[in-house]
Amino acid sequence: MKNYLAILGLGVVLVGCGSAKQSVNDLAVSNPIVTALDLTAVNNDRVPVTINPGRFTTETVTYRLPRVVQGTYSVSDFGKYVDDFKALDYDGNELSSTKVDDNTWTITDATKLDKIQYYVNDTFDTETSGAIGGEEPFSPAGTNIESDNFVLNLHGFIGYFDSLKNSQYAVDVTAPANFVRTSALEDKGVKSSENGTVLTSSYFAQRYFDITDNPMMYGKLDVEEFMVGDIKIVLSLYSPTGKHTAASLKETVYKMMEAQKKYLGDVNSTPRYDIYVYLSRGDETSPKGFGALEHHTSTVAVFGENESLEDLKASMIDVVSHEFFHIVTPLSVHSEDIHYFDYNKPTFSKHLWMYEGVTEYFAQHFQVHEGLVDEATFYNTIKSKIDISTRRLDDAMSFTIMSENVLNEPYASQYYNVYMKGALMGMCIDILMRKESDGNRSMLSLMKELSAKYGKEKPFEDDKLISEITAMTYPSVGEFLKTHVEGDVPINYNEFFAMVGLKMGETQVETNYIFAGGQNVIFDGDQEKGIIFFSPMAEKNSFWKSQGVKAGDVIKKVNGTDLTLANAQGVIGGMFGWEEGQEITMDLERDGKPMLIKATLTKAYAADERIVEDENATEAQKALRAAWLKG
Repeated sequence: MKNYLAILGLGVVLVGCGSAKQSVNDLAVSNPIVTALDLTAVNNDRVPVTINPGRFTTETVTYRLPRVVQGTYSVSDFGKYVDDFKALDYDGNELSSTKVDDNTWTITDATKLDKIQYYVNDTFDTETSGAIGGEEPFSPAGTNIESDNFVLNLHGFIGYFDSLKNSQYAVDVTAPANFVRTSALEDKGVKSSENGTVLTSSYFAQRYFDITDNPMMYGKLDVEEFMVGDIKIVLSLYSPTGKHTAASLKETVYKMMEAQKKYLGDVNSTPRYDIYVYLSRGDETSPKGFGALEHHTSTVAVFGENESLEDLKASMIDVVSHEFFHIVTPLSVHSEDIHYFDYNKPTFSKHLWMYEGVTEYFAQHFQVHEGLVDEATFYNTIKSKIDISTRRLDDAMSFTIMSENVLNEPYASQYYNVYMKGALMGMCIDILMRKESDGNRSMLSLMKELSAKYGKEKPFEDDKLISEITAMTYPSVGEFLKTHVEGDVPINYNEFFAMVGLKMGETQVETNYIFAGGQNVIFDGDQEKGIIFFSPMAEKNSFWKSQGVKAGDVIKKVNGTDLTLANAQGVIGGMFGWEEGQEITMDLERDGKPMLIKATLTKAYAADERIVEDENATEAQKALRAAWLKG
């Protein structure tokens, strides 16, 4: 990323030093921890940070950056990005400090401690795969330091003292005056330098949780502000080349959030909601983990700048709508593990099926409920989730056990299933609720009841939730939770489709040259052998079948370009652009013998299993379907 250098060092002057300081142990509320980030003093791609905690009365204190942050369900180790950690006394002398682990420092002679100073590297530079659960933070939880853009997920810059997580924080961010700046933190005013080229914005956080819950973005931003009902939406977008604008996404976001508000009805919401969108260039130092991370009043999203406007709009609807629905759970309905979150040694709730699964279900269901998509599109989305969860992931794993142990294998690699099978669990409960109540109750009404019972300030007991839901609903719902959520029995989705007059049916659908209908990729790879080959699905794609390909055929070249594991994403991804009538060649190897395909592309079709309406459905089934989709 850039090497944006500045001569200015760490000499940030903060208020309240010397003997006038009061003990933070006694006056945490009236004497907040003062923190400063200086974006004008970037040194070797690092931001200087100063922490002024007030006076300690204990001889030793512990300072940490988060190992895990809420909503990520993976280890981030933000302390790994800290350099040149120094603890200074009131005379500017360095005190003894020890780095205990990647995220923890202990400081001795703490009664003499005036302030802590260090530099922070950004995480976007380090990303390799972008996968959730990888060796670096998931991109939307990460940080960026560039000459024209700073993604300030503050948990990547500001830490906490073990004994002071509930202390207030004052946050000063110094930046060039021409930077656009957006933040959902309480704004306490702006001070200008004498020559007017630098501005320092001051913010206030009630406790450390609010530091982690309120991201910021600074730099060359495109910002649109508009009202959706009584919610002020602030859409901040960074597009490196200016290919996309916030204005081009404004109507999509407006319609999406208007539909979401209508869908949620009387669920209490925030007066302001910030959407921070970072568009990745796709080069080596750009973020690779596309998606978003929820907060109480905002979300940070990362997508590819090379996406078409239509694809970017679709991503915004699918991803950002999911994050907004988190205002229901876990932001309003959550367990003690979340409410009393330990950033260093977290324990995890058993109920990812609800936090992520039900939220993802709402993000898909509201679209058909509010008319943003038709029924067939919604059915295809559901079918895709069934295919992925049953064919690519472990369909016989207890979700509560997986959820509680999500940082460890074999569960960590199954986390993605919360967005697949977790959403399907939400669908099944929704249908059950509709059936048992003659269409009057739903998954959403249940979440509203739980939100009224608990709310964001009152956590539920993790082990009691399923029995509480059973008591609040019906024995059939309790049996489903016991069998398919706590238990490891795969779900027979046909039973639930039958309740609403749907069934599985096969049809010929047009596809491309990478899939055999739906999400059935026709390629596979062998890491040890370093090869790419056709999967059995290739024989279900009409074009490749007409060329005589067979499962296991090794692909050596595509249009004269060698195909390797290293370039597979680019070469195979380029096949998305193939069009009917185009001439192509492909060098294969079958049983050690070379083969050559030289052909003109024809349209590709695949026999695809779809969810379709049952022509023999009863009136009762049709009525239940209508209540489920539109009620």
